[in-house]
Amino acid sequence: MNEVMAIWAEWLKPSAGLPTVQWSILLAVAAAAGHLLQRHTGLPKVVGYSMTGALAGLAGFSGAAWPMQGISLFLLELGVSVVLFEAGGRIALRWFRHNPMVLLQSVLESFLTAVGVYYTLHWMGVQSTVAEAVGLIAMVASPAVLSRVMMDTRASGPVTERAMVLSTLSALYALTLVSARTGVMHRPQASLGETLFPVAVTLGVSFIVGAVLALALRMALRVMSPTSENTSMMLISLIAAATALAAHFGGSAPLAALLGGMLLKQLNPRPWAWPRQLGTAASMLTMLTFVLVSVVAAQAEWNPAVASLVAALVLARGVAKVVGVGAANWGSGTSWSQALWTGCAMSPMSSVALLLVQQFMSSSLTLGPRVAAIALPAILLMEVLGAIIATFAIYRAGESSTPLPSETIPNTQPGELRG
Repeated sequence: MNEVMAIWAEWLKPSAGLPTVQWSILLAVAAAAGHLLQRHTGLPKVVGYSMTGALAGLAGFSGAAWPMQGISLFLLELGVSVVLFEAGGRIALRWFRHNPMVLLQSVLESFLTAVGVYYTLHWMGVQSTVAEAVGLIAMVASPAVLSRVMMDTRASGPVTERAMVLSTLSALYALTLVSARTGVMHRPQASLGETLFPVAVTLGVSFIVGAVLALALRMALRVMSPTSENTSMMLISLIAAATALAAHFGGSAPLAALLGGMLLKQLNPRPWAWPRQLGTAASMLTMLTFVLVSVVAAQAEWNPAVASLVAALVLARGVAKVVGVGAANWGSGTSWSQALWTGCAMSPMSSVALLLVQQFMSSSLTLGPRVAAIALPAILLMEVLGAIIATFAIYRAGESSTPLPSETIPNTQPGELRG
């Protein structure tokens, strides 16, 4: 692909640059692939987006360098921030007072996932520091993939809502812990105070930026309609500003957006029509993140050793999430079968996990590449396979209002078509 584009670059000189043309065509192909895949198979569009990006990455697409930097990193952070802001806006903190078992489910499944993946990889001969980093990354589920699956299957119900809340909370834990881990990576004998200081800085800066974002939107909503097109444009613009500021001052941009959404939910508890409010621009940005993640993740080198580690990671992670959700299911308001499907629906990994790998790459030139060698193939696999598993879980839970293509074909007898 690089040689082909080099030939075209001899005479093709668009005003916005050749990478803009490449990405425009790639996104157009991804949009068509996602639509056709959902129409003919019933799978969510994100599977088509991810497969298109993966094929482009495997073919040598040069539009996304790894490790990421500059505009590509900002766009990924912005896409994740928009999704996490929306996901945070779904969480009402008073719910945990009435149903504390949900919070216990969240903590338990995240803890078991990190510990299970760590010991699995360590048992297979992976260095302890690498296994620890991958365990923290594996902790996070993907609210972005799950939200797209929910939209494409028109899903609603206890399994869908519970999986979305647990995925959002797992992102909160992972973003905080990875920021803390990378902050003390070069201090092997750090005291408790030195260990907690990066956590306090990350949470403090992110909370301040998120609070400013929530207050700005709360004031705007006093004079603007939540369903207005201008409100949607203002929302995305403010999230973009918060994304740039949080990273600049030492916080986490996705974490600030998540906390901002949660704070806005407390200040403005009325239900929001998020998909309509965020509009097509947010959908385009979300699709870009899926394609970008798969393009970058496809650049990882596959070999038998890595394949066995990825398979073990995926298996340990899936079992830990199902066991964690099921172990604290008693008194949580869902049945045991619903707990099983909730754990399965939390299978996807995508953009948040890639940002966590990026943090390790930026913090250590020795540990980062070894973490990425295992994590990137796992992210690529679970962005596609995880979306399929989540779709299957939602259908098995009976919470989708969209029938599969095979269910829409009428069962007619040969004689019924006459006349």
